[in-house]
Amino acid sequence: MDAPFTISFEIFWGWLLTHPNCIVRAGTPDTMIYDDEDLHWHFAAEGPETLVVQVLRGKRLLGELLLDPEPIAYVQAVPQERQDEHVFELIVENDSERFAAYSFALIHGIEDEEEEKAEFTPARVH
Repeated sequence: MDAPFTISFEIFWGWLLTHPNCIVRAGTPDTMIYDDEDLHWHFAAEGPETLVVQVLRGKRLLGELLLDPEPIAYVQAVPQERQDEHVFELIVENDSERFAAYSFALIHGIEDEEEEKAEFTPARVH
């Protein structure tokens, strides 16, 4: 990806749910959770106001990220610095500021329009 592009949070989240094994890292400006070969990512929701991203080793919780989707205006794909990383920033905007509240780095980007529109099904996870 050469230039940044934006997508809605809903489209990004639906796509991310089908790609948990592709996450390299996820976090906020203050903290980051990194992947490793013996870890796996899990998604959940604590109601519509709190989305949960967890990284586990077996059944042991190692890290957790709680997302509030309400203030997220859109998701911005950042131009690649490394060929094997695609960074997505979840942008919050208001009258006084604009900032990346959360970020996700994956081993690949959103390749085509079909994947952007895909809904989560366990058969599509990779």
